[in-house]
Amino acid sequence: MVQRSALPLSTGKNYKVVTLCGSTRFKEQYMDVQKRLTLDGCVVISVGLFGHLGDEEVWKPDTKEMLDDMHLRKIDMADEIFVIRSTFGRLLPMGRKNVGGYIGESTRREIAYAEKIGKKINYLEEQDE
Repeated sequence: MVQRSALPLSTGKNYKVVTLCGSTRFKEQYMDVQKRLTLDGCVVISVGLFGHLGDEEVWKPDTKEMLDDMHLRKIDMADEIFVIRSTFGRLLPMGRKNVGGYIGESTRREIAYAEKIGKKINYLEEQDE
């Protein structure tokens, strides 16, 4: 029998938990935002597969339904969601949308769910340079 080592004790710090939402077309943006939020002291929950970039398993009917439901559970676990659209950006105040940005059906459903259960929602928007 293999013995598992005990998990480390919590440091007592309370890190904000953020679930990333957005089209899986934007893998690079997911990775950039995940890195930035992690370095800002957030626990980041993301997608496990990028269907629009080659993870074909996503498109099987039962798998797609499971992943969509699983993402709602990830939103349940989070303090807030972060909607991804662009590589360079800034946080927008609650209620502002990604003007001109792509937000697909799944992401719209995730935003509506987050709003319904009272989660804070942040958006990534291109900066004017």
